[in-house]
Parts: sequence; structure tokens; C-alpha cells
Amino acid sequence: MTDQRSTRVPQFFLTPGGPCPYLPGKTERKVFARLGGNLAQPLSEALTHSGFRRSQSIAYRPACEGCSACVSVRIRCGQFAPSRSQKRIHRRNHDLTRADVPAEATREQFALLRTYLDSRHPGGGMSDMGLDHVSSARAAGLPYVYLGYWVRGSDKMDYKIRFSPLEALTQNGWEPLAT
Repeated sequence: MTDQRSTRVPQFFLTPGGPCPYLPGKTERKVFARLGGNLAQPLSEALTHSGFRRSQSIAYRPACEGCSACVSVRIRCGQFAPSRSQKRIHRRNHDLTRADVPAEATREQFALLRTYLDSRHPGGGMSDMGLDHVSSARAAGLPYVYLGYWVRGSDKMDYKIRFSPLEALTQNGWEPLAT
């Protein structure tokens, strides 16, 4: 007998309104779906291409009334050229290495994450991207690195515009972002 919960159509939910973490005076709402069962991976991929972001087992996207400031953006890896500032950061951190390891949280990893979140994203749960993501994606033959949402005018989100070239998800699909 097949477990029907693993193959059923996903349910979508809408959060109640709350203060926007990016733009003062605005109200934030999100539509989200739980990702589970044997359809989690293909559903996650399909929703990502539709502008959803993933946080653990939840896919979400903004659904704010009267606001479309959150724009899903991605870097075109093949055309990415680091800025002078990004090159300087890369040189400064040339001694750092990255290794793929099993998905197992350690106290050391959590302490590093906590230090990073406290210094770069106080009061928030989002993380930042590094230049290493682009070179890793390029080496793997992947065409894009998804940055999540960019919000023009938001101190927390404006850093994303420094990665170019960027594409933005519009009503017409993915298009080059003109800044």
C-alpha cells in the first residue's frame, strides 16, 4: 500500500500580515508550502523556478498586498566578473578552504554560524552568499546561483546588487536586471 501523504498535491498557506523586515512601514505576508515525501525535491525545484525560496522543509515567497519590492534574483555564472572589492575580499581570504562534508551539524559549525548571524544579520535568519558559491557553481557546470530576494532600498538586501550580471524573475520570466 502506498503512503498517500508522500504523493499528494501540496497545500499552500498564507501567513497573516506582520511588519516587513526590509522596508519600514510596510506589511509582509508570505505564501508557503511544506516540502515532504517523495515529491519534495521536484516540487522544490519547480517552486524555485517560480520565485519561491527554500528554508529547510518550507518553500515560500512574498505575497504582500500592494507591494512587489522583493525580486527573486540570480547570478549568471558564465558571465560573472568580480568587482575590485570582491577581488580584494577573495585575496584577503585566499587561505580559506571549503570542503563538502556529510550533512551533520557540529558545535563548531553552529558557533561559526551564530557568530556570523549575530554580526551580519542581527535579528534575522537570512544568510549571505560568498564569491565561492559562484566559482563552485561554475565548476559544477551550473548556469546560475540563486540569491533569493533583492529589495531595492533595503540595507539588509541591497548587497545582492553588487553581484552581476543578475537576472530578475519578472512576469515575463527571467530577464536581465537593469539597476
